[in-house]
Amino acid sequence: MSQRTSFREIVDSTREDWEIIATEQSKVAEGLADRVLDHFGLLIDDYAGYPVDRFDHSLQTACLAEQDGRDEEYIVCALLHDIGDTLGIYNHADVAAVILEPFVSEANHWLVKHHGIFQGYNFFHYIGMDRNMRDQFKDSPYYDYTEEFVMKYDNPAFNADRVTPPLDHYAPMVRNIMRKPKYGILKNLANDALRTRQR
Repeated sequence: MSQRTSFREIVDSTREDWEIIATEQSKVAEGLADRVLDHFGLLIDDYAGYPVDRFDHSLQTACLAEQDGRDEEYIVCALLHDIGDTLGIYNHADVAAVILEPFVSEANHWLVKHHGIFQGYNFFHYIGMDRNMRDQFKDSPYYDYTEEFVMKYDNPAFNADRVTPPLDHYAPMVRNIMRKPKYGILKNLANDALRTRQR
């Protein structure tokens, strides 16, 4: 049974309250990767007019990155780069980036956050938008990195004939990357609570 605090306003909370909250929050955090994987399943049959559904597109993107020898963190970013499509129809890249931000490098976070604009180079001109919108980021140290991601992995991942490993192949990678935060203001709180529970 979980413990609960009793304050009515946060200003009235105590150090002891926050020890309870940190411990209980760490229990919730342990299931994060599996909740993300469950949400990823919502991409099944979400075609939105594309030749493959977003689930297969994401698996293909991860598969191409893995076949190219990318590391685990990069492969997870490739897998989850479009996970925001169901909730963030108009800002899907931002949604994915926020989910991944505590767990991935600045370069990979930037890649996920901006991949939609970089993919736009391939089609924005067909829908009345500026295909060179990505050029506003020319001075970013991650411009070439993100352009490469789109052209090598995201762009060619709409092949209805491509065979990929199942999601179960990538699930352990997601769990490993999302095991504990490496970045963000709450990383120490989360890691301290995890260490306390492991004693």
